[in-house]
Amino acid sequence: MKKLLPLLSIGTLLVPLFALATPALALPGQSTEEVEAWMQGHDTLQPLPGERLMVRKNSSAAQRFSFQASIFSPGLVSPAPDRGTIRTETLTFFDIPNGVSLERLEESLRVIYGLDIYQDFNNAQVTFKYPGPVDVAQSQNRRTPLQAARRGEVRYGDRFAYWYEIAQPEEGKAIAGQIIVFLKEDIDKVERELRNR
Repeated sequence: MKKLLPLLSIGTLLVPLFALATPALALPGQSTEEVEAWMQGHDTLQPLPGERLMVRKNSSAAQRFSFQASIFSPGLVSPAPDRGTIRTETLTFFDIPNGVSLERLEESLRVIYGLDIYQDFNNAQVTFKYPGPVDVAQSQNRRTPLQAARRGEVRYGDRFAYWYEIAQPEEGKAIAGQIIVFLKEDIDKVERELRNR
């Protein structure tokens, strides 16, 4: 639980955790066995017995963090071309007291993966951003405020593709968000699904 607090409260507590963070040795494109071993030895993730490719941490009902490695591409489930290779890794936050921001998601990338992936994300080209003005207008017409509340980007980096999404209400702070690291070859699928949702 002590390892979770820096992720849930990105303040001064994150600096000591970053010093302990295990560099990114398991990423999309690697085998499920390699990723599972990396997760088991990661100072921040530390799966409980029985947790393999999914880790859940709760400090309270109002604060949750999860990390999931998957053989599937992000978005709608489609057949996995290789059941032994990780295609997607997702960090998800829910935090009522502190909120969730892009800066917090970026810092979490650095804690989990190290400086190399953090910089790849920051230098990545934005290829898709939402919501657009049409999305907001349609959401208001259909009375679907959740659709307009979702803010996100898809980015194409040198090493990986990234997709982050934050649920930002009109008033108040965002309390939920996720950042996904995935294989670059899946970026067209992700963008197509986002355009059509």
